[in-house]
Order: sequence, then structure tokens, then C-alpha cells
Amino acid sequence: MEFIGKTKIDFIGMRKISFAISAIIAIIGLIGIIQIARGAANMGIDFSGGTAMQLKFSAPFTMESVRSSLAKNGIENAELQEIKEGNKLLIKMRKSTGNVADSVQEALKKDFAANPFAVESSTEIGPSIGDKLRKDTLVAVAISMLGIILYIAWRFDYKFGIGAVVATMHDVLAIFAIFFVLNKEVNLLLVTAALTIAGYSLTDTVVVFDRIRENMHKNLKEHMFTIFNQSINEVMSRTIITSLTTFLAAISLLLFGGEVIHDFAFALVVGVVVATYSSIFVASPIVALWEKTPGQVKA
Repeated sequence: MEFIGKTKIDFIGMRKISFAISAIIAIIGLIGIIQIARGAANMGIDFSGGTAMQLKFSAPFTMESVRSSLAKNGIENAELQEIKEGNKLLIKMRKSTGNVADSVQEALKKDFAANPFAVESSTEIGPSIGDKLRKDTLVAVAISMLGIILYIAWRFDYKFGIGAVVATMHDVLAIFAIFFVLNKEVNLLLVTAALTIAGYSLTDTVVVFDRIRENMHKNLKEHMFTIFNQSINEVMSRTIITSLTTFLAAISLLLFGGEVIHDFAFALVVGVVVATYSSIFVASPIVALWEKTPGQVKA
């Protein structure tokens, strides 16, 4: 199936523009990761420590009444998030001390006696555990990048491996950059989304690299830029179809998945777009500029 006909787009010729865009994204992403490592970003309780509770009320309620009840009972700095479907409320308290969950329940039971509620979930994470999770997360991302470069180096050539890692790292940085700029919460769900997109980006890049390698052995006398452009154009239909179907699944989660996984779905939507871009405009140009002769690529 061809989503579009044959194209002759000079993707490698647009490398200066794409590299400039990617450099800006990468710099912002690096700043975001540094802030995350310092614990200075909008850290979720997964990394900062604290308490999270999800309550289900019997009848509709107002956020102002809940805030007033908590403040009156000495519970400050609580983040409230209303989940409109089912009269649910998500309460987050970062770096909380003591048994805050019990205090919240007692306060709301007293002030909402006419509107009883049930605790659907309650999570408490200590600051030391949050700090360890934050450090382990950065290590996990670094190890995944190393695994990618080793796999691609074995599968193709070390130059392709470098190109794939740069593109994949670019995608991870893009997700963190957008979350940092929008001041969205950084939690384990974001890390899960970032690693998911890293795998998706790698798969997309490998498909493009496979066609490039095939054409490099068929056209030994062709200019390297010509071979790369030809290969990217040949897999364009496949790339669009794959990205579009994945994007539709991600956008469905974003629109209909509910508040709890909203940020996770948002990261997937952004990641699919960025990963498609990077496999064409980042990974391939890097290898094209580095590669000298087709014969250096493994058969």
C-alpha cells in the first residue's frame, strides 16, 4: 500500500535547518534534565516524595469547598485535580510528613458528611526513595542509549549506531524539553513514555537504515547524498502510514484516556511526531555526512 506516490524530496539538503531546530530542542531538553537531576523541575511525588490520594465522592463537589476544608484543618500546599467522570478527586502533597492521608480523610469526612467518599487509591513515597528513583531513572535512560548504539553498531555499522543514538536521544530530550517548558509534572509515567518513544524511534530509524544499506550496495557509484535521499523517499509511504496509525492510537489515549494518563498520552503524541522527524532529518543526515564509501557497510 502506498499512502503517497513516488517523491523526490531533498531531505539531506535540508540538514542545516533540521540541525538548527534539533540543536535548540536538545539544549532545552538538557536544561530540563539537569533541573530534574537537581530536583528543581516540577517533580511528581515519584521523585520528590509525598502522598497521592484518589477519592470518589457520592455526589458532585466543588474544588473551592475541598480547598477550604483542607486549609481550615491545617493541610496546606495540597494540589487538587478534579476528575469529572465519576465525581473523583486526585490530591497530591509533595514532601509530606506524617500520616497526611489519614488527616485528609478525617478533614473531608467531617466537612463532607452529606457527601461521603471512598478512597480508591493512596500512595506514600518518602523523600529518600524519591531521590533514589530520580537517580535510577537517569541511569536507566543512559543504559538504554548505550544498548541502542551497541545493537545498531552490530546490526549495521558503528556510524549508523551513532546516528541512531543521536536521533533517539534527540527524541527523549524533545519530550523532556516540552514538559520542562510547559512546566508539566515529571514522574515515572513520563519516563515510561520517553523509553517507549525511544524504542519506537529506533524501530523507525532501523527501517530507513535498512533501505539505505540496501541501496548503498546496489548503487556503488552514486553520490552518498543521492543514495540517502532515494532511500528515505522510497520508505516515505511506510513511514507515514506507521506514524499515522501510532499517532491515532496515542491521540485517542489523550482525548479519551482520562486525567490520570493524560500527561503520559501527551508525551506519546509528541514523541511519535518527533521520532518520525528525527529518523528522517536527524539520523540519516548524520550518517550521510560521516559515511565515505558504500563498501564500509556490512552486507
